[in-house]
Amino acid sequence: MTATTVGPADGSGSRDTAAPAARPSAVTAKDLARSAAARRRKSARLKIWVGSVAVALVVLPVALAGLLPIPGPDAQSLSLRRLPPLTDGHLFGTDQLGRDLLSRVLHGGQVSLTVGVLAIVVSGVIGLIAGAAAGFFGGWVDTVVSRLLEAQLSLPLLLMLLLVVALFGPSIPVITFVIAFAQWPEVARLTRSLVLVEREKPYVAAARVLGLHRITILLRHVLPNVVKQASLVILLLLAQAVLLESALSYLGAGPQRPFATWGRIIADGQDYITTSWWLVTLPGLVIVLLVVGVNLLGDGLRDRARRRKGQRTEGKVSRA
Repeated sequence: MTATTVGPADGSGSRDTAAPAARPSAVTAKDLARSAAARRRKSARLKIWVGSVAVALVVLPVALAGLLPIPGPDAQSLSLRRLPPLTDGHLFGTDQLGRDLLSRVLHGGQVSLTVGVLAIVVSGVIGLIAGAAAGFFGGWVDTVVSRLLEAQLSLPLLLMLLLVVALFGPSIPVITFVIAFAQWPEVARLTRSLVLVEREKPYVAAARVLGLHRITILLRHVLPNVVKQASLVILLLLAQAVLLESALSYLGAGPQRPFATWGRIIADGQDYITTSWWLVTLPGLVIVLLVVGVNLLGDGLRDRARRRKGQRTEGKVSRA
């Protein structure tokens, strides 16, 4: 006896095919939540959140220092000298001349952050241009840039900064240029390695076949693909720039008076550290909070960028 297949009632003759049963997976939702990829994703999200909060706690009060109801940074009152924190409306206390320490920290942060931001902008532009030219053109351009990088990286950083400041004076433009000059090799080295990878990709070869000039290819097609990754390193350099400016100010080579920078505030209060601990501790904690926040924010953004890049690569491989 042969088995017969009964078609649909409309007589179309098509056969009903049963869908195959879905294979049960041994990987559960809990396993996915405990996976390494999920932990890295949560870690990156936590770093970005904590870093953003830490940076905002420092940057926002510094930016709004002129609008806050606090005394002027240079208003002196010897009868109020060295008051501890939370005394008579002084949140951070007062210094050895009776000046409000919170006001000095916030107004001094404007100078320190301005120098740091300008320094990373200048160093980022110089590093991007030099690194992109070295990686894309190669030849003598790569040789010159690479030798400059090696020469500068072999010099003691702080001693070189002190020498330049001693020669040209401790003004804000000089301090900004000196810190930018000290930081551009890191941006240039990363940009060079990224451009070396990009210039071997098919879209660069296609642009050359179409007759585009090499500078046009570099500016319009290669740089937009590497500037995002390089900008993360430039963001991380902000913490280093603030630390360098604070170190120079602490040693007396930073912006001179009447500018109250974080390093100078710590240097002025170090003689009273045993009796008035807040003169050094509280400005130092502000610097630590900013540096840790910038580093966490940069690390989180970098981890998220790597994860997204890996996901795009896996998608391309699966489609292929």
